[in-house]
Amino acid sequence: MGLAWKEMKKNKIRFLILGSIVFLVSLLTFIISGLANGLSQDNAALIKDLPNGQFYMNADAEETYNMSRIDSHTQDKLLSNQDDATALSIQMGFLNDKNDKQQSVAFVTSTDSELFQHIKSGEVILDRSMEDKGIKVGDILTNNQFSDEFIVKGFVDQKKFSHAPVAFINIEDYKEIYKVDEMQLIFIPGGDSSQEFTGLQSFSKQDFLHTIPSYNAEQMSLNMIVWFLVVISGMLFAIFFYMMNVQKISLYGILKAIGLKTRKLFNIIWTQMIFITVPSLALSITICQVFHMVAPEGMPFHLTMETTAQLSVIFLIIGFIGATLSGIQIRKIQPLQAIQQGEI
Repeated sequence: MGLAWKEMKKNKIRFLILGSIVFLVSLLTFIISGLANGLSQDNAALIKDLPNGQFYMNADAEETYNMSRIDSHTQDKLLSNQDDATALSIQMGFLNDKNDKQQSVAFVTSTDSELFQHIKSGEVILDRSMEDKGIKVGDILTNNQFSDEFIVKGFVDQKKFSHAPVAFINIEDYKEIYKVDEMQLIFIPGGDSSQEFTGLQSFSKQDFLHTIPSYNAEQMSLNMIVWFLVVISGMLFAIFFYMMNVQKISLYGILKAIGLKTRKLFNIIWTQMIFITVPSLALSITICQVFHMVAPEGMPFHLTMETTAQLSVIFLIIGFIGATLSGIQIRKIQPLQAIQQGEI
């Protein structure tokens, strides 16, 4: 560790440049990851907040939830035989506020279950983001396909679907709006993926999220960018330490000649990698947390400590691999040949 620290003090500009690059790459990675998680919550918080379980939709719907129709006989059989099972429907629509302005919402209704809001006919419970649009408890809302009016009974936190605020309504009201009698989905909390039912296709919670077209496209694009940045950070370490090692071949030859083992030389590289990476990550995490606190409310930014810890560990592992690959040439150094090469 002493040799590693002495070299860093001697070549502080070089190591500061690498540390700055690692800081910028990690900061960008954390921010994009926060945006990916934020968009994920904004797109599918309704589903993500549910416990693990199995979704079932009609097999003929070809993995398109809003085209699914569960036969009433099949639904009754499943709900009576499966504990805590619930039937639900989700459909995009709109509500007219008191100023007759259309507000896009995702209508959600379900059978009796503790997992979803239940209200009487003519009532609606909205995601809290609708408060920002001037809607208050007691307001009267309308829908062109509904013969009656909706009274706002309350708000719930973080209930979004396909980037639209959720509107929980009564089953009978839903059926009148969309002129249907069947529900779209069956959800069984804690359900076994091996359970199969005739005519139905099973999805885990994560698999069901990927049937939402906007969710799949967003997450694939942003996650690809995150992993691309992680790989770039590993390449930076490999290239930087490789160039440093080329310049120090004669020094390594002398150190080997006086009895310093190859493992000790690798320890120098690994120590320097840690000295560079840990402060860079700590600074980028601090800035991200500050950004999280001051970011505008409308910005979908959500960076959890779990995600931060996972990315930090990945950065350390990638940095370790990159630094190790750059030091492979050290094993091949012959002391006398290295010293002579340095004299030329």
